Amino acid sequence: MMKRMQMLMGLLAMGLAPIQGGEEERVLPAPVQAGGMPLMEAIATRHSSRDFDAGRTVEEQLLGEILWVAWGQNVHGKRTIPTSRNLQNMQLYLLTPEGAWRYEGEQHRLVKVTGENLIPLCARQDFVTNAPVHLLYVVRDDRGGLCHVGSAYQNVYLYATWRGLSCVVRAMIDAPALARALHLPADHLVVVHQCLGWPKMP
Repeated sequence: MMKRMQMLMGLLAMGLAPIQGGEEERVLPAPVQAGGMPLMEAIATRHSSRDFDAGRTVEEQLLGEILWVAWGQNVHGKRTIPTSRNLQNMQLYLLTPEGAWRYEGEQHRLVKVTGENLIPLCARQDFVTNAPVHLLYVVRDDRGGLCHVGSAYQNVYLYATWRGLSCVVRAMIDAPALARALHLPADHLVVVHQCLGWPKMP
């Protein structure tokens, strides 16, 4: 009993906690839902960038907001993106060297699904491993799911533009291997990978 309490306290100190089934969760800071760059300016200046500062991390507040703009819930209790026929058939994963986490927008938290580092399965281009944030978009089926993914990663692009982050979406990934590593059901499809980070200082 004492050992279990000590483990729980250690997890809480790291911002982690076990949830039902013994999984680890990571509760994220609440997103700031006000302010930002004018929409037309963000659209006009949005672009893909593969320039990442490998030595600079993205702080937890920004990480939570990145995930929230992609697949969180807004003030109306709706997703931050439109979903065809209100189908909730997209899943968003965060890949880290310490494992892969599924983002649950309703609770604004991450749930760990594997301790395996899956980033190498996305790293068919050299710049990828320099990025500190790796998002993986998955759909349960193709009934509007690909449209949902496009809406989500465009939201992330616009957020990254405002924050001055480098951002690029990519399809050069080993999708079958990623699906196996995430233990996805047969009707789930890994669609694209998106990486973000601070650009290198000139």
